[in-house]
Amino acid sequence: MGTRKATDFNDSDLAETDRAIPPGSVIVQKFGGSSLADAAGILRAAERIAKTRTNGYRVVAVVSAMGDTTDELCDLAAEVSARPLPVDLDALLSIGELVSSALLAIALADLGQLPRTFTGSAAGLITDSIHGKAHITDVRPDRVRSSLARGEVPIVAGFQGRTQKGNRVTTLGRGGSDLTAVALAAALGADICEIYTDVDGVYTADPRVVPTARKIEVLSSEEMLEFAASGCKVLHLRCVEYARRFGIPIHVRSSFVPEPGTLILPGLDRHPLQPAREQPEVTGVAGVNSASKITVVGMPDQPDTMARILHVLSSSGAHVQAIVQNSAGKGPRRSDVALIVPAAHAGNALAVLDAEKGSIGFEGLQHDDKVGRVSITGLGMRSSPEIFCTFLKALSDADVELDLVDISETSVGAVTHSDRLADAERAVRRAFGMTPADEATAAGHEGHLTPAVGPPLQTWVPISGQDMTPVAAGDRTVARHF
Repeated sequence: MGTRKATDFNDSDLAETDRAIPPGSVIVQKFGGSSLADAAGILRAAERIAKTRTNGYRVVAVVSAMGDTTDELCDLAAEVSARPLPVDLDALLSIGELVSSALLAIALADLGQLPRTFTGSAAGLITDSIHGKAHITDVRPDRVRSSLARGEVPIVAGFQGRTQKGNRVTTLGRGGSDLTAVALAAALGADICEIYTDVDGVYTADPRVVPTARKIEVLSSEEMLEFAASGCKVLHLRCVEYARRFGIPIHVRSSFVPEPGTLILPGLDRHPLQPAREQPEVTGVAGVNSASKITVVGMPDQPDTMARILHVLSSSGAHVQAIVQNSAGKGPRRSDVALIVPAAHAGNALAVLDAEKGSIGFEGLQHDDKVGRVSITGLGMRSSPEIFCTFLKALSDADVELDLVDISETSVGAVTHSDRLADAERAVRRAFGMTPADEATAAGHEGHLTPAVGPPLQTWVPISGQDMTPVAAGDRTVARHF
């Protein structure tokens, strides 16, 4: 199976292409693996795309691999080799999205559309050479623009790109198809990026754990960043970061029902268009138990030691989420430092630190894999002492011991033992009126959420069924070397 060969074109062709795509007419629709898990899902996606085009919009579709295809390919590779080369593994894993794009093209053709499939490389996604978790360095969607101008439906295989040198296939890591969609939306000047999945939006808590959790109608990209960083799996963190950077609105919605989902709007809390009360808002509560604490014992108390430790961890791919340093180590010139990392990164982090023990000069390592983090997300967290006090008092009243507390403009979090995480999350939800025992709700919820600042919802118009998208997209510049 291959991708249809894109025709060559020159600069004059591109100029004609730009004139043929009026501003505000392009929508990027991304369909996840759960949305394309079977033939019925493929047909639903095709009908959604066809309906959007019938409404007068031009659509770029981005697809994930069907269902659990990527996991199955990973398992197959593991059966063949204990240590497959990353470059070969990327070549294998990229096949899943090609299957989805070909099937979607077949379904669209039966609906009278003119589909055209693109690999990530053909769509212009250029990445660095870090196989398995590549980062986008450039987006050159010229062929996609030309396809749109010809009245076709470009179908782009998500999750993949190519290196600048050598043109080798790379994959973007988990959530890579979301990132592909947002990157293309930014490069094409699309008005909105729709993410179709098996949930109908972002909730105040995981509805599988908290049945009374409520769907959030509107979030700022800053709030969604904190949700993603706190463990919310609806959108990948890198996708939200990219969307915020380039001002791309995202609509998270279900593939299975026509109702609107959650709008994630850029800059709601940075560029108010109307007077608004300066008042903090708590949007949701999250609890994550997939973290580990690594304590570096007896670290030399020198200015460059911490930088050397973080450099070693960075080279291993471990993401340090929090750091606490104590002067409790042995000797007058030594200290201990506790590092919070994702549980999945702990093994690599311990291995690379142990290998550098002699060169860095610390005395030992301790590992605690029973770590959880409870957090609240909202606006004005740093500037609101009452929010911070309420959060800490709720945990204190529940006798939850805390290892460390962190705070940002949009989040307050605390690390505790994983055995107490459920109690901590329950106590915090109750303190902020998010439990069935208390009908009081967090500001801006219960079906009538209004952003604290930013454009009112009336300035958004319905498109693509019951979608919401801005009336007009402002000028947008896609910078190189993201």
